[in-house]
Amino acid sequence: MDLVLRVQKLANYHGLELPSYQSEHSSGLDLLAAVDKQGVLIEPGKRALIPSGLAIELPEGFEAQIRPRSGLALKYGITLLNTPGTIDADYRGEIGLIVINLGDQPFLVERGMRIAQLVAASVIRVSWEEADQLSVSGRGSGGFGHSGF
Repeated sequence: MDLVLRVQKLANYHGLELPSYQSEHSSGLDLLAAVDKQGVLIEPGKRALIPSGLAIELPEGFEAQIRPRSGLALKYGITLLNTPGTIDADYRGEIGLIVINLGDQPFLVERGMRIAQLVAASVIRVSWEEADQLSVSGRGSGGFGHSGF
């Protein structure tokens, strides 16, 4: 299924290509860092808000999930905080990427670098139904680690 997503390139996106899928069956579009030509240096243990240079218009009933890139995480310890981040259908501002360096070396985020992924997902809205009891299940109230690691 294809979803048509309206996108606005902001001034800081000048000269960059729109995000694209990197393989035929990729679920995420790679977002680029729309930083200036000097880039943004992130020291170990520090975080920075990296601009994507894009604003989107999602149809009602959809969200965009912002996820880290596995290669950056493995090679450099670079990931995203608040992951997956959620872009709601009524948000029209620039997509910002909260990047953290969990590695042991400074990391330079360069202009046009593939820094995160955007995955579109349908949303199911919840309505509550209060109950005095819940149905019995095999797991019951067993929580964290109850089935072993």
